[in-house]
Amino acid sequence: MKLKKLFSILLIFFIFITLSCQKSAQTLKKDHLLKVRVVKAIDGDTVILENGERLRYAGIDTTEIHTQEGIPQPFALSAYNLNKTLTEGKTFYLELALRKRDKYGRLLGELYFENGTSVSEILVREGLAFVCYYEGSAKYYEKYLPLQREAIKKRKGIFSLLNREPKNIIYIGNKNSKRFHHPDCPEAKKIKRKVYFKSIESALLEGYCPSRECFNLIFSF
Repeated sequence: MKLKKLFSILLIFFIFITLSCQKSAQTLKKDHLLKVRVVKAIDGDTVILENGERLRYAGIDTTEIHTQEGIPQPFALSAYNLNKTLTEGKTFYLELALRKRDKYGRLLGELYFENGTSVSEILVREGLAFVCYYEGSAKYYEKYLPLQREAIKKRKGIFSLLNREPKNIIYIGNKNSKRFHHPDCPEAKKIKRKVYFKSIESALLEGYCPSRECFNLIFSF
């Protein structure tokens, strides 16, 4: 009986300590987040905040609405419409990335809903964003790559195009940037640390993102 009583006391103590730690962790997590309001979505991965700052989601990339050809890239409008629906006029918790701004001066980070889900997570799950490696955004790259693999498996969004990809093309990846290129893309010839992929799907599954310079060649089918 004494052993049972001792075990019960220890169990209650352990539960109390665990709950206390969890509560502290949640408090610390919110301490480094900023409460912000989104006034406008610009495209699939960029929004304007109430203070006028432009925020670019870290670790993901959506296709372009505005192109030289004047025609949106595949699923660009779908990504924009979802981003607009999710964000405009709403308040979020903003987590800034390790690298806080990109070369255009935009903030880099992630928007979280009250329940902890992020806008980026939804875009990736729906197959409307590529997971891409960027300096200072490795945390998000690692977090969302498994979700992208699931979206590829389900052929959601832009990944539905993979059913039509041509055969017998060897794509060239850059080990440093984790971008992959069509072999006919001039940028591919400049790569020093190369890796080769037999398909677009295999490159994406390995965490390589389509090169912006080669995008139209890669998805020309």
